[in-house]
Amino acid sequence: MAELTLIHEAVQERYGAIALQGGSCCGPSDCCGNSATPNAELLYTAELLDGLPIDVTGLSLGCGDPVTIAALRAGETVVDLGSGGGIDCFLAARQVGATGRVIGIDMTPAMLAQANANKQRMGVTNVEFRQGQIEAMPVADASVDVVMSNCVVNLSPDKRAVFGEAFRVLKPGGRIALSDIVSEGDFSDELRADLSRWAECVTGAIDVDLYTGLMREAGFVDVAVADKVSAEEIVPRQEGMPRVWSARITGVKPT
Repeated sequence: MAELTLIHEAVQERYGAIALQGGSCCGPSDCCGNSATPNAELLYTAELLDGLPIDVTGLSLGCGDPVTIAALRAGETVVDLGSGGGIDCFLAARQVGATGRVIGIDMTPAMLAQANANKQRMGVTNVEFRQGQIEAMPVADASVDVVMSNCVVNLSPDKRAVFGEAFRVLKPGGRIALSDIVSEGDFSDELRADLSRWAECVTGAIDVDLYTGLMREAGFVDVAVADKVSAEEIVPRQEGMPRVWSARITGVKPT
């Protein structure tokens, strides 16, 4: 429990600073991008980003595009884990339409303040942001159609709990669509203990087979790695460190 609290505090401190001062999740360059090009432009199509203000796209801290693989439909209810400044929530809101609903969950007050300011500025009415931890979501059982997340599950010290909670809040037949940093092998104990690297979306990553195995253990079926690309451009390898990937992973809660 003490380790879980320490990791949460390190992650919250880092992302609170990013929300207040600007920055990125993976050190000097954007998460799964680079400092020369805005991160959102590297992750999403221009069509998806069309009309979003710089206050939203400039606070994009993901490592992929979970919205597209979620295959959202009008009228659906979506939960975004670790919603940050809200970019994936706002993209999802367009797709589920006025009859749909998007709930963003984040544990960092400064990020929630940014997201709500963006929501008010854009006049979005089908999105709400809730403070909470993704290991214990403030969401009712079997109440949502889709759970999404973008470069956040790797930050959790209890991924088994995250997948269990995602399974709990989904309706039967509901879908999960994740973009995340995963590894091929394990980090050394020394690197795992480095909280600053954990908070940078690095040493909290787990082997992709373990990751998908935990999803299946939670009850998900049809678990699949939709695609993965090397993340070593922004997470250089060092001694005791496995290969790291930015992967998009999907699964389904059985009916």
